[in-house]
Amino acid sequence: MQVKPFQVVGIIASTNNAKESGPDAIIPKLWQQFMGEDLLNKIPGRIDQSTYAVYTDYASDANSQYSIIIGAKVAPVPNPVIPDGMVVKNIFGGRYARFTSERGPAASVAVATWKRIWAYYQSPEHGKRAYQTDFEVYDQRANPNDTQVEIYIGIQ
Repeated sequence: MQVKPFQVVGIIASTNNAKESGPDAIIPKLWQQFMGEDLLNKIPGRIDQSTYAVYTDYASDANSQYSIIIGAKVAPVPNPVIPDGMVVKNIFGGRYARFTSERGPAASVAVATWKRIWAYYQSPEHGKRAYQTDFEVYDQRANPNDTQVEIYIGIQ
């Protein structure tokens, strides 16, 4: 599917999948900060109430260092208002594959869907990931114990 470019404002961290599978995982802490400080409601110019988790700045592939931004899609303006401690990121437009998770606790359904995505792209006939921008969308179907998430994977 084609996705038009858009902007996200949120909090950012740098990590890799090896770190995320161990006790020093950063992503759960980033989510705790985002939810605990009610940061979604502190982002001006939001387009909707969805939360976005954007994976970008890949060093090379799924096993390399990358950045994650948790935030909100904002109205595209040349100079968006960025709250202290947050960043703005331009999301690449282009071809994306969409994967829908099962329903269940947010952390487990997202991880299970990512494992399915990694396995899917092990087969050359499924094409290649672009490793520019991937993102998760947590919309009205999301709450901590019963979530369904859409994951968009940038493809070549």
